Amino acid sequence: MILEVLGSAVLGLVLAWAVGRRLSHRLPTRPLVYFTGLAGALFGDFVTHSALGPGSALPSLLGAAIVATASLSLLLRPSRHLRRRSAPA
Repeated sequence: MILEVLGSAVLGLVLAWAVGRRLSHRLPTRPLVYFTGLAGALFGDFVTHSALGPGSALPSLLGAAIVATASLSLLLRPSRHLRRRSAPA
């Protein structure tokens, strides 16, 4: 159980680091990104572990990765290259 929690925490931090490196221009500050990845992974691990029960480490890590990715995607701001056109009246 402890290794599962540590694994999901590391997974969340690695995902946050990767997203921060790739999309740094569309994200808020780095500490917020790291905290969101960590919290999302721990919450995803908790929910998956609660639903499946003990002895399911790999699905719990998969659930942690999914929730961490979803929570990190909520931090993305629109790209500056996006042009908005108004509809013709």
